[in-house]
Amino acid sequence: MSIKRLLTAVIGFPIVVAVFALGNKYIIDIVTAIIAMIAMNEYIKCVSKKTKVISWLSYLSVACIAIIHIVPSYIINKIVLIGIPLLLLILFMHIIVSNMKITFENVVYTLLGILYIFGFCVFIPLTYSIEGVLSGKILIWYIILSAWGTDILAFLVGQKIGKTKFSKVSPNKSVEGCIAGILGAIIANLIFTIIINNYFNVEISYLFILIISVVLSIIGQIGDFAASSIKRYFEVKDFSELFPGHGGMIDRIDSVIFIAPFAYFLLTIFL
Repeated sequence: MSIKRLLTAVIGFPIVVAVFALGNKYIIDIVTAIIAMIAMNEYIKCVSKKTKVISWLSYLSVACIAIIHIVPSYIINKIVLIGIPLLLLILFMHIIVSNMKITFENVVYTLLGILYIFGFCVFIPLTYSIEGVLSGKILIWYIILSAWGTDILAFLVGQKIGKTKFSKVSPNKSVEGCIAGILGAIIANLIFTIIINNYFNVEISYLFILIISVVLSIIGQIGDFAASSIKRYFEVKDFSELFPGHGGMIDRIDSVIFIAPFAYFLLTIFL
């Protein structure tokens, strides 16, 4: 592991812990919106190598994450129902009004970016705002630890003994690393569950956590491959150089945001 990569991780880890441990749902909304704005900017720059997206709509969509707990929930629910039809309406209006200067390709990449960045990121504040004995302040860590546990052990094992290449999408990733990543998520989540079962007077099933850790780790690794597939198509190494040794914002959150929606539904349905 390079010094830059290690130093970035050492600095970044306590910041993430502090934000999620000490923040509230409004702070998390704003922080997530900022992260999503940075990620959207990286996506737009990456895609611009071959095509263009409708930038104002892309940025506006992720900025809306900052107000999801300010706008009354009954209005949010109605917006969600009309959201995709309204989005498509606006996108195709651009084609008409621009007299085909905005093309179908531009519309497709704009829609993909919104679904990718907004559609996944929004589940982070939604998870954090869950109320009850097992509040979102606790449940959010299953998302974070699933991603971190997977990334750390997959990287370490892949570097040491990874020999069997997994996919051309990401040639540096190995089968050994992917399997180790699943084990990393299991270990991280089980340790966390032991702690909260003992100190928060709850009884979360260790078998359930084992199963969900496997599922979330696999989903997180698919998220990693998804980001790699975009980079390979547009022929870039990283989305940006925002984090020395780690790449850009999307490079850092690709696993987390893929895990978030599935963790939200699994945790709210079965816990």
